[in-house]
Order: sequence, then structure tokens, then C-alpha cells
Amino acid sequence: MDLSNNLQVLFQGLALGSIYALVALGFVLIIRATNVVNFAQGDFAMVGAYLMVASMSTMMPYWLAFVIALFAMTLFGLLFNFGVYYPLRHRSFLPVLISTLGASIFLQNLVLSVAGAQPRPMPKLLNFDGLQIGGVFLDSQYLVILVITMACVIFQYFFFEHTLLGKKLQATSQDKDMARLLGIPVMLMISITFSYSALLGGLAGILVGPILFVSIGMGSIIALKAFAATIVGGFGDVKGAILGGLFIGTVESFAAYYISVPYKDAYAFLMLFFILIFRPQGFFGEKISEKA
Repeated sequence: MDLSNNLQVLFQGLALGSIYALVALGFVLIIRATNVVNFAQGDFAMVGAYLMVASMSTMMPYWLAFVIALFAMTLFGLLFNFGVYYPLRHRSFLPVLISTLGASIFLQNLVLSVAGAQPRPMPKLLNFDGLQIGGVFLDSQYLVILVITMACVIFQYFFFEHTLLGKKLQATSQDKDMARLLGIPVMLMISITFSYSALLGGLAGILVGPILFVSIGMGSIIALKAFAATIVGGFGDVKGAILGGLFIGTVESFAAYYISVPYKDAYAFLMLFFILIFRPQGFFGEKISEKA
């Protein structure tokens, strides 16, 4: 086996896994805040990518289009919260889950009617192709993905562990009733969570846009693999979502290289199948037993 080829595959796998990790992180944050899986999380990535393409079509600088798209996604998260979750907040998880699924279908058809079915290209953030280190070529967009994902993970750690707002968000995710009794504005915290999750989703879509063409279906593929990463890492665990995404991306890349490229989208779910058999609680999940 050629070491340089393996390092090349590892580099690409970690970069793609970083995209899954960002979307999986959005899944986990909303699960912890509302106890509901947001099936529109992948479509946040699709909407963010299309907003970036639309902003750049006005000939504005890349950095300005980037900021506008992320700001728009933050507002979009608020609208999603008040339009999809808030009216059903006192209902069981099933109506809210169905509501997010309906929102996903609505978003895909809305973008389809506005932007059309033709996939759109997106330029890279950096103007050079990449770096050659020995036998490994480090594509500039993959480097950008890894650096930004690492920055997001570091930011999230310090935000949740060392700021008052972060601790309020953690308290809300752990016990909403107790947080409300302590004077924490629970609905405001949930709104912030939706905004941040939409921001992460939009960021993932913008980062992966130059690698994959921006299309209506891009969010669905990313969401399925990110959801698999959420389960593999441990359902509802933040560090599990990050490491699960990196794990899924790496396994997918190596399996595509050594086994078959056409079936690369199936490897994440095959890995999920084995994890559910041998360790159903995931990497960082805890075993839970119920008494009869």
C-alpha cells in the first residue's frame, strides 16, 4: 500500500467528515434543546449554499457574500423556530418531527421553483489550487473546510464552557423546566439554538459547495450521513457528533478508494448498521436499561 495515497484519502475523508460533523452538530443541539430531530437540518446547508450563489451573482466580493449568507441563515433559523417548532412546542415529539419533515419538503420545492433544477457552481474561497507536500496534494478548499471546522469546534467549546449565555443554553438543554424556574428565558435559548444550528448548516453548505455542485438534493445526502454520524457518535452527544462525522467521512473515503466509488454513499449506512448491532449506544452514548 502506498503511504502517500493513504494520506491523500485520509485528508479528503477528514475534510468531508468535517462537513458531516457541522451538520451533525446542528442535529445534536436541536435534539438537546427540544428533544426533536430536525429533519430539515440538511436543507439548511442547501439553502445556505444557494444564498451564497445568489449573493455572488450580484458581483459583490466573496467575503461580503459569505457574511450576508451566514447572517441570512441566522435569521432563517429564527423564522424556522417560530414557524415550525414554536406553534407545536407543547405537543409530543411526533407532530414536531413531522412538521420538520414537511418543512424540508417545502424548502426543497421552494428553492426548486425559485432557482430551478440546474446545479450551480460555486468558486473556492481561496484563489490557489492547493499545496503539494511530498506525494500528498492538499486542496485549498479541503484545507479551508478543516480550518473552519476546527475553529468552530474551539469556539463552541469556549462559548459553552466559559460564557454565561453558553451555560444558560446548556441548562436549557438539560432541563427546560428547571431552567425556567431559575429565571432563564427558555424560548429565547431555544431560538438561539435554532439560529446557531441554521448557521452551522449554512456554513457547511457554503464550504462544500465548491466541491459538490450546489443542487436541490445536496442537503438530503449530507443530512443522511450527518444523522448517521449523530447515531454513531452517541445520540445527543456533542463530541460524539463531531467525531462521528469525521469517522463516517474517513470510512467513506477509504471504502471508496479500496472497494468501489459508485457505492460510496452506502458505506456510511453500512457502518451505521454495524454500530447499531455491536454498540447501539454509539461511541460516547451511555447504556440505558429500563425496569419492567
